[in-house]
Amino acid sequence: MVAGGARHGAPVVTAAIVALIGLFLAIGGLWLAVLGGSWYFALCGGAMIAAAKLLAKGSHWGLRTYWIILGLTIAWALREVGLQGWSLAPRIACPIVLGLWLCTPWVRRGLDLPTPDLINLRLTPWLATAAALPLLPLMGTTYSSDSAPDRLALDLDSSRIEWRHVGGTLSGTRFAKTDQIGPGNVSALEVTWRFGTGEAGPTFEATPLVVNDTLYLCTAKNIVIALDPETGAERWRHDPEVDAALHMNVVCRGVSYHEQPAAMGVCARRVIFSTLDARLIALDAETGAKCQDFGQNGSISLMEGIGPHPRGFYYSTSPPTIVSDRVVVGALVMDNQTTMAPSGVIRAFDARTGALSWAWDMGAPERTGAPAKGHTYTPGTPNAWGTFSADAQLGLVYVPLGNPSPDFWGGARRSFDEKYGSSVVALDIATGRPRWSFQTTHHDLWDYDVPAQPVLVDLPIDGDLRPALVQATKRGEIFVLDRRTGEPIFPVEERSVPQTGSAPGERISPTQPFSAISLQPPDLTESDMWGLTPIDHLLCRIRFRSMRYEGIFAPPGLTGSLKYPGATGVINWGGVTIDEDRSLLVAFVDQLHPRQRAPKRSRQITDSRAYNWGPQENTPYVIHTRPFQTRAKIPCTAPPWGRINAIDLKTGRLLWSRPLGTARDSGPFDIPSHLPLEMGPPNMGGAISTRSGLTLVGATVDRYLRAFNSTTGEELWRGRLPAAGHSTPVTYVSERSGRQFVVVAAGGHAALGSRVSDQVVAFALPEPKIHRGPAKTTQGASGDHGFRE
Repeated sequence: MVAGGARHGAPVVTAAIVALIGLFLAIGGLWLAVLGGSWYFALCGGAMIAAAKLLAKGSHWGLRTYWIILGLTIAWALREVGLQGWSLAPRIACPIVLGLWLCTPWVRRGLDLPTPDLINLRLTPWLATAAALPLLPLMGTTYSSDSAPDRLALDLDSSRIEWRHVGGTLSGTRFAKTDQIGPGNVSALEVTWRFGTGEAGPTFEATPLVVNDTLYLCTAKNIVIALDPETGAERWRHDPEVDAALHMNVVCRGVSYHEQPAAMGVCARRVIFSTLDARLIALDAETGAKCQDFGQNGSISLMEGIGPHPRGFYYSTSPPTIVSDRVVVGALVMDNQTTMAPSGVIRAFDARTGALSWAWDMGAPERTGAPAKGHTYTPGTPNAWGTFSADAQLGLVYVPLGNPSPDFWGGARRSFDEKYGSSVVALDIATGRPRWSFQTTHHDLWDYDVPAQPVLVDLPIDGDLRPALVQATKRGEIFVLDRRTGEPIFPVEERSVPQTGSAPGERISPTQPFSAISLQPPDLTESDMWGLTPIDHLLCRIRFRSMRYEGIFAPPGLTGSLKYPGATGVINWGGVTIDEDRSLLVAFVDQLHPRQRAPKRSRQITDSRAYNWGPQENTPYVIHTRPFQTRAKIPCTAPPWGRINAIDLKTGRLLWSRPLGTARDSGPFDIPSHLPLEMGPPNMGGAISTRSGLTLVGATVDRYLRAFNSTTGEELWRGRLPAAGHSTPVTYVSERSGRQFVVVAAGGHAALGSRVSDQVVAFALPEPKIHRGPAKTTQGASGDHGFRE
């Protein structure tokens, strides 16, 4: 027997630590219980305080008491979340580690342990740890069904080996009819070339275009660069010299391409793009020089008819859509500043001259041109900052619209705001007149705007191919519509939603549309709360119980309301690829504050954007919105936060779903954890699919480009990147070598806490390994390829 525990410091120090943890859990647990939450933390805290007293006295009963607590904790955790590894981690990982420490020689020497019990006390923690090890694989789970969908009819030219539009085609399918790289050889992909733009950060979301043996891309500050797609060598660059100061979103997601078949000479082929200072510029695709026949010296101002506003309140981040010789553009309008925000007008310009072809101003539907001198387009209307799609045969361009300004207060909205907010609208390419519209969220008070590009595909319905439009949303609802009429192909149900909790003067839509195809996450419960340790897990539970939450449509009010999915949504601008789509699940907290009682700075338009306040000028309230996370920047909801899913569009059935990304390059306070565990961290970006059955996606903060089997969801390969690829990759076949390349802008994202870079990276197969025949799937080929640390 070892006695004299008081002579050893380890048990006393350990007892103090256990007591402090127990005290926090007891006090916090009582608070949680008063709020209607679980009693576990209060009871556990009290028991730990008792164990700490016994440890301080050198009694072996302190150790026994702790192991009783641990056993009950494991039982409670399994009852709450079952065998969900990431959900179990904050509940049992730290208690197990503490238990292991209690059984080390430094602590045991100070305890009056009976000799026969030594073996049991030494083995118990190791047995408990061994029992927990099988849970690690469950931290990343994949769902898969037993069958695959039939192929859909895609709007593709079988001879095309380029990437002419941000979405691959005007249909936005992000599908490449190439099969050189497939499941059987994708594991051999290697870095072929890389290019530094010279501009690192804050974002690099560009999707390159590959047309006529040239690759075109833009940097966040609108520098347009042309590269050799075979070698990555720079051919030309054009710097429009924009001033990016005071812009919330310094980003350029791509450029557009236009050519006139009958024209020859300078600017017969041109690159057209919009800028952060609201210009539309046309460049000669061969040289990068401005097209002098476009507007004035190659550019036009998008501020004409918008009226005076603070800098950074109106500009474009997505490439224009060029169809039938018209350049169709929308713009990003700064959220939550004022009801008199810039107009969300949609305009079309002549692709050769830059002359205004038409303008759709929903507040003045009778006018199709520019407003009279001294007047402006209707302010504060819903805007379109995402990418559009078009069907030239039907003569329609499809526009995903956002919210009227401001997002979180709708007491002063007008009839046209109510009709078109958070909708997808089909406009006539020739006239700009709306043919039809479909609203995805009625009277949107949650910033559930529609950023994802509408995807056009022909679906086999009753033996016929029906022209369809697939509209993914932040809510996770995927609406499948007839793109000729806007009528739903898959059922859409209007369901009742909560009608209480809003601020005085607000109204709430009694129902909201729900699609038969949905990735909307289930409503949260207290057991869904997370954290790295039991302490921040408890704090997240307290925050959850302290807020109003009635599901996805709990309206913002004078008390904090939890919004889940959050403002980034389930599916953001990255959109979907046929047949795959990617989802992002992050919660936000919204709270309205009466204007006269809100912090003074929050009421000032020009200063409020930097710290999650929106002044909402001309309304009774200021909005405060922030992520639902711990002080260590860890989401309060359990992982995975990002998933990749496959849906059969013929049946609407989920084929497979899996977390997207590991914890390797993320962690508390944005410090990388270096853990290669599949966690599904928050991500931003898009995916593409290929004829060979691959889905390629970056998007994750863990700095990989990945290839998945489109039929099964199996990860076949991952290539290491210099920074995260928060963009959409592209693939093409070189006209010179016949090799298929996969290229991604790997520039990171400062707002997501990922490393920033200026790199564009190209992957290809080593030349001897290229083959076009059928190939067998290789297993276990998902190691680190590409860049090394």
